[in-house]
Amino acid sequence: MRKTYDKIFKKRYLGYIEKGVTDEEAKKRAHEDALERRQEDLETGVQMIQYQINTLMTTNGQTPFVTIFMYLDETNEYIDEIALIIEEILKQRLRGIKNEQGVYVTPAFPKLIYVLDENNCLKGGKYDHITRLAVECSAKRMYPDYISAKIMRQNYEGNVFSPMGCRSFLSPWKNEKGEYVFESRFNQGVVSINLPQIGIIANGDEEKFWKLLDERLDLCFKALMCRHNRLLGTVSDVSPIHWQYGGIARLKKGEKIDKLLNCGFSTLSLGYIGVYEMTKLMKGVSHTTPEGKEFALRVMHYLRDTTDRWKKETGLGFALYGTPAESLCYRFARVDKERFGDIPDVTDKGYYTNSYHVDVREKITAFKKLRFESEFQTISSGGAISYVEIPNMRNNISALESLVKYMYDNIQYAEVNTKSDYCHECGFDGEIIINEDNEWECPNCGNKDHAKLTVTRRTCGYLGENFWNVGKTKEIKSRVLHM
Repeated sequence: MRKTYDKIFKKRYLGYIEKGVTDEEAKKRAHEDALERRQEDLETGVQMIQYQINTLMTTNGQTPFVTIFMYLDETNEYIDEIALIIEEILKQRLRGIKNEQGVYVTPAFPKLIYVLDENNCLKGGKYDHITRLAVECSAKRMYPDYISAKIMRQNYEGNVFSPMGCRSFLSPWKNEKGEYVFESRFNQGVVSINLPQIGIIANGDEEKFWKLLDERLDLCFKALMCRHNRLLGTVSDVSPIHWQYGGIARLKKGEKIDKLLNCGFSTLSLGYIGVYEMTKLMKGVSHTTPEGKEFALRVMHYLRDTTDRWKKETGLGFALYGTPAESLCYRFARVDKERFGDIPDVTDKGYYTNSYHVDVREKITAFKKLRFESEFQTISSGGAISYVEIPNMRNNISALESLVKYMYDNIQYAEVNTKSDYCHECGFDGEIIINEDNEWECPNCGNKDHAKLTVTRRTCGYLGENFWNVGKTKEIKSRVLHM
């Protein structure tokens, strides 16, 4: 953007001077011309990125999982240009992308993350106007999600950086120069522990619970080390775009990737699911109650202490990770139902609750939910995200602004969920419902044809489209509003 401005300004300025225009007038006109051309290039550039991502498919037919991290960092020399880029990205996302019928709909990608800092946290900062645009965009398109720079600095040694994908965060790591490095690092793999199953078997016996938890954690460690050891010895030639051409590194041909697997440069994640169900099984109450919370936090700290111990003993980058559980929430619940039968409020629901989240059916305010879950986020430093379910708030943006302002002061990473669907049969633009038969249906014309419905929901940190397994569909249907 700066090069474009400088190039056009110089060209137009000299052109005006050749026409006999005064120096002052030539500078004024050239400045206006350069701004106009820069804005044109910005608009077409953002549009191109957005449409390319949404029309490009991977080998399995999915849109690439791309995340755009929007951070108004005052130390960046290009802060003015960055602000304009972010503003344009938000404007175009708010507008949406045209579908086959030419109707603007909500795209699932790229995922947008907007960083809240002192200069844009709706407390009189220079870039508050961009945050207000972000809030308006979230109300209609669900993105962007929000990261609090203030809270993140507390959790990650003063650093602010993007997650990998939807929620996976890297432990702080320094190179040989003592500089923090986050770009180009990666994750070797995730193994998730089924906390509800341990609760089912322990049946309220804490001694039995902790013994079984240790056994399962030992199994998880072996599984993660199996992944790590399988990668050792891999040569850069297996994927030149990753290892040789800068996708991750610039290694030589034939060089092994081992140095990127060791010393904490890349991570190994211990995932977990079902803190709510685990607590219900062990204590008979939700983890939002004082007794349940005490037990849930004790387990979370134990998981974190375990990954910290593994990291110290091996020198590898182990981390505790709140598994997204797009399909795992159903698979674990189905496996346990087949083995243990219907257990009220556990296996009978058809799904397990994502990571440490409050049960989707539990009535709790948005502010209380974020404050409660923020305590678990801090422990789950290898990956965590919280959400609140909201109705259509396009006519009540000020209330949503209050929530975003609260996020800045209270939680590291959060998002809002609303509905943004479309029926190709009748043109209905609103919420496609889940009927009594657990089928997606247009409330206006009754259309149930997936090929003629565009349904966008938050399935984890990402938005998902058309459609989900039985368990995730039941979970989505059970969600209550928090505002």
